[in-house]
Amino acid sequence: MNPVQLDRLLTNLRRLQGEREWVEFKRNNESPDMIGQTVSALSNGARMRNEPFAYMVWGVEDGTHAVVGTAFKPAEARKGGEELEHWLVRMLTPRLDLRFHSLESAGQPVVVLEIPAALHTPVQFSGTEYLRIGSLNKPLKDYPEKERELWQVLNASRFEQGVAKASVDADEVLRLLDYPRYFELTAQPLPANKEAILAKLVADNLVTDGLQGLCITNLGAILFARNLSDFGALGRKGLRVIKYTGKNRVAGGREAPGNKGYAVGFEGAIGYINNLLPVSEEIGQALRREVRAYPELAIRELVANALIHQDFTVPGAGPTVELFDDRIEITNPGKPLVDTLRMMDEPPRSRNESLARLMRRMNICEERGSGIDKVVHHVELYQLPAPSFVLKDQSMVVTLYSRLALKDMSKDDRVRACYQHACLKYVSNEVLTNASLRQRFQISEGNSAQASRIIAETVEAELIKPTDPDNKSRKLMQYHPFWA
Repeated sequence: MNPVQLDRLLTNLRRLQGEREWVEFKRNNESPDMIGQTVSALSNGARMRNEPFAYMVWGVEDGTHAVVGTAFKPAEARKGGEELEHWLVRMLTPRLDLRFHSLESAGQPVVVLEIPAALHTPVQFSGTEYLRIGSLNKPLKDYPEKERELWQVLNASRFEQGVAKASVDADEVLRLLDYPRYFELTAQPLPANKEAILAKLVADNLVTDGLQGLCITNLGAILFARNLSDFGALGRKGLRVIKYTGKNRVAGGREAPGNKGYAVGFEGAIGYINNLLPVSEEIGQALRREVRAYPELAIRELVANALIHQDFTVPGAGPTVELFDDRIEITNPGKPLVDTLRMMDEPPRSRNESLARLMRRMNICEERGSGIDKVVHHVELYQLPAPSFVLKDQSMVVTLYSRLALKDMSKDDRVRACYQHACLKYVSNEVLTNASLRQRFQISEGNSAQASRIIAETVEAELIKPTDPDNKSRKLMQYHPFWA
């Protein structure tokens, strides 16, 4: 923050009436342990009161809020020979982006410590969670009702509510965010003046207006940043596209790191991916037309899902699209909240509901619950192997495979395709049969035994079951997914 912004913040803090669980005024107390406990308590208190930041202020008298000055100098403070700020961050769990600001007010030195609100879990200092009770820091566990209240708020809190850049003026907001694209994608007329533009951004929680003045939220930055690198750690969350030569990563690849917000850069990213994919020429009775190796709708939906459903708390990782000669791998940080075997029938659950809602509103992704169904449907139309959904340690990888003859498919490929076909039929109020599977794999009617073997493999894997177990005719048997 610059001096003007700091002075405005201090003025607003001094105007607050009564005690607040997220603000503390001190004069010269610089005990490291006291500071650590207070940081934990204020961070947790800020989350309970839906404040993006908490503040600890030295040089302002508690009660009167008069500026009295302080001798505390955070840059010189130590704990056992270790710099105070470094020690504090090390002792806090999870680690917080603490920021000390020094300024002069009424001719007196003042220090403001800016503390982010707890996000996903209560903040601990030295293994203990604290909360502000009156003017004292108390262990959270001693106040079970407060602890339950805090967890309820934390469970309802989202990444999107966090602040990506605080204390920016109106011109800076409009420089950092591609606001014309926001109005275009949301089908709203562009207002004629700056104040009306900002009012719309605030209404959609892309910008907030509080003690620090205007702040750009994570939601605003991740969707509409002209350059994500302007937003610190969010710069690592851009969509990366990597094209490899061959079927593995040995030879290296050509990478296009995504610098734009998701909404701003989505169409460009999909166009870039499609241009890297092989194209075949299909000759009809009178016309030639280009046919891509993968259905664009499937790519669009899977990339959008990776953006929406990622876990933004996984550090240093963002969504990635990797293109190989025989497949496309789409990776997003974090494990899904829905079982990978139930992607087609269960309503999607998102960690980032505000992000998902706004992307649906802008028609960047499909309506709730229909996306994966359409992916599988178009994969079948293209006669491609079934996509795979694989959990890794801290990520999920969805793979689209290029065309492969049935005779060259592995047993896992066949079983996965049969199961997904059964799911697609079920959510369409239909059933899997020998005939429908023959159509899926383009098996001739005279070779129905081959379809029966694939069905038997999938039954053995306990992924499908007969709708009528007493029916002894394999050819007439109907099947549902195991969960139906």
